[in-house]
Amino acid sequence: MRGPGPPGSEEELRLRVEALAGRTLGEIAAALGFHGLDGAAVRTKGRAGELVERALGATVGAGAAPDFPHLGIELKTIPVDGRGAPRESTFVCAIDLRAADRAEWATSRARRKLAHVLFVPLEGEPAEARAAWRVGAARFWRPTAAQEEVLRADFDELMGLIGAGGVERLTAHAGRWLQVRPKAATSRSRTEVPDFDLDGDGAYVAVLPRGFYLRARFTGALLRDPAAMPA
Repeated sequence: MRGPGPPGSEEELRLRVEALAGRTLGEIAAALGFHGLDGAAVRTKGRAGELVERALGATVGAGAAPDFPHLGIELKTIPVDGRGAPRESTFVCAIDLRAADRAEWATSRARRKLAHVLFVPLEGEPAEARAAWRVGAARFWRPTAAQEEVLRADFDELMGLIGAGGVERLTAHAGRWLQVRPKAATSRSRTEVPDFDLDGDGAYVAVLPRGFYLRARFTGALLRDPAAMPA
């Protein structure tokens, strides 16, 4: 499937995403010759996101860089319900668990990914075919100073716990807007990290890879007001 080339400017990207608003994913897929939108349930969310990436000219598989590297803009698709509320948390990036004790917000992958984000809501019911989902009104977002301070505090808290060997005791309840959750293609994926008992003795333990996610209440507030400061 071939989509348009990368947008030459933020304004061009705005025009492209505005042109998608109100269209179904099925209509967009047909226009681009995109196949396999509605396959196995475990893969359909990823395929929907890939379709939007292709339609907007994003760099698929950008890795640590933003999806539009030359613009410094990251793309995040968000499944939402009929009220526009996100159905789930939004993946930000993978975490290098081995380097957690040395990680700093200022130079982190998470900060690069969140510096400028294009949120594209996908409206539809989970039981519906993905082809029937519609693209909603997109929102460009740059964190305000106050928002970044909360994100930095979350990052420091979560990475501090991981770096201290507490990754297995870290739950998705930690963090105000950022949370850490397992992120792996299969349950057999493992990485070795230090683990410390209450006496301070450490050993290496194999754990599932982890990733940073934005809480649904935060992304939902951003879709309504980019300067929101939810609890």
